[in-house]
Amino acid sequence: MSDANSVQILRRQVPKTRSPLHTNSVLHRVFAARGIRDAKELNFSLSELPRPDLLPDIDKATKRLVVAHKQHERVLIVGDYDCDGATSTALMMRVLHAMGYAFVDYVIPDRAKHGYGLSPAVIDVGIEQHKPSLIITVDNGVAAHEAIEYAASKHIDVVVTDHHLPGETLPQAVAVVNPSRSDSQFASANIAGVGVAFYFLVALRKALDEAGCLARNLSMADWLDLVAIGTVADVVPLDNVNRILVEQGLRRIRAGSAVPGVLSLIKAAKREAKALSSIDIGMVVGPRLNAAGRIDDMGVGVQCLLATHKTEADLLANSLQGLNDQRRNIQADMQDDAERIVEALQTQASAVEQKRFAYAVHQSDWHQGVIGIVAGRLKEQLHLPVVVFASDDAGWLKGSARSIPGVNIRDVLYSVHQALPGAIERFGGHAMAAGLTMQADAFDAFVDELNRAVAAVLNDALPVRQFETDGELLLSEFNLTTAKLLSHAAPWGTRFESPLFDNDFVVERSRLVGNDRHAQHQLRPVHSASSEVGAPLSAISFGDDRTFSAGDEVHAVYELAVNRYQGRESVQMILRHLAPR
Repeated sequence: MSDANSVQILRRQVPKTRSPLHTNSVLHRVFAARGIRDAKELNFSLSELPRPDLLPDIDKATKRLVVAHKQHERVLIVGDYDCDGATSTALMMRVLHAMGYAFVDYVIPDRAKHGYGLSPAVIDVGIEQHKPSLIITVDNGVAAHEAIEYAASKHIDVVVTDHHLPGETLPQAVAVVNPSRSDSQFASANIAGVGVAFYFLVALRKALDEAGCLARNLSMADWLDLVAIGTVADVVPLDNVNRILVEQGLRRIRAGSAVPGVLSLIKAAKREAKALSSIDIGMVVGPRLNAAGRIDDMGVGVQCLLATHKTEADLLANSLQGLNDQRRNIQADMQDDAERIVEALQTQASAVEQKRFAYAVHQSDWHQGVIGIVAGRLKEQLHLPVVVFASDDAGWLKGSARSIPGVNIRDVLYSVHQALPGAIERFGGHAMAAGLTMQADAFDAFVDELNRAVAAVLNDALPVRQFETDGELLLSEFNLTTAKLLSHAAPWGTRFESPLFDNDFVVERSRLVGNDRHAQHQLRPVHSASSEVGAPLSAISFGDDRTFSAGDEVHAVYELAVNRYQGRESVQMILRHLAPR
């Protein structure tokens, strides 16, 4: 499958600072290029977090929960079937129990049956199983107008904790605690659902203490491992607030103080808790939790996070490992199918000399729970917006869209919706990711209109793939010390991107691995000024099946990482781009 888009490598500017940000020169320039101006910004102290009382409706929410505590009400948590939703649910369950709430349970909507978030059907499940008088949503609820009205008709109050963008009006809940509200004065609109839940619980602890309802002291920092995992997995921007939350959670995990389920998940993924990084959360912990919601029932993931004993946690983590293996197999088959469809579309477009600005692909036997991952992988390969569809039992097409910088896919779907009245039943999302439900017979028209809408946004010019790097490394900087420092110096993520570098290299050898899906290389770095050649380094290109001959000169964009295998540590480059020089 070809990617016809050109590539541009940009090197980050390194502003001057009053004093060094780190004793290591590589880390100094990395931090400076990300807007850090003072080393004090890198201590990640909990004392630097903003107050929860600046969140909208926080007083209304805590007052209602104090009443529920005093009257021993039945409280139901309604979560979501992704990692943010699972960690939010587990956090709320664990802390409310620790606060003395006697009757607390949870419901996670079924992806295929209920769809996303609080709905009348989910409320009926909650009533049948738990008979609540109060519902607390986590990571959803800000758009649940109909469901909250339905809950009120059943004499059930609802407190919403959410982080998604509200619509024009808020639902008529007891409280809507959401930093994305236009009237919010909270320091960050970027915290994930689990971050909102955490702040709500911090405020609730204070309210219960003032009301004389707390039987023991609670340290909210004890649950920051859950906050870190949900925050990283939800790919929210790592602003200063999120960096503190994630770093503090990572420190708990590395110290072995995480909840049993988290430690078991890390063990099942064959990682070491003491060396865990934010990248590991995104690559190995988050996907194992998400696999439950994609393939089976996210309740398994929540149960793992709620487990109180290692034996139980290990069993559940191994079950999640199995689901993740299953997800990988399904994904690999779907990926192969999707790439063949794309190649055929590229051949058709080439034959008539047409440009394709977006791709929509569908196959009737594809799994709904995996279409988002496949769309993301295709988007990375093509550097174009991609929508992947699966069929549901009622004959509708369920689509997951992923986009590139400069193309707001939610706005594109709105344009398509306007052009094809009645074709799209519903859609929603944000700039980089969205979902939709569509009539099956509208697929061909959707493909054409999607391509037209994206072409209009791009002014009929295929986008240039850009890599923003931190420059080249010196030969003396290609070492394990540098790799370890980069791994643990800060939590890396969206808008605080992990360091990328670019250098010239000479290929020593190159081969395919992993069922010929990935390319592994031995590369010798070349210093641009002196042309001096360094020692060979291991490098891997995931999802890239190109190999090179010994002696070839190439240019690479890469992350410098630590490879841990059978108790040994070595430097490894994770290649993001590799091309002949």
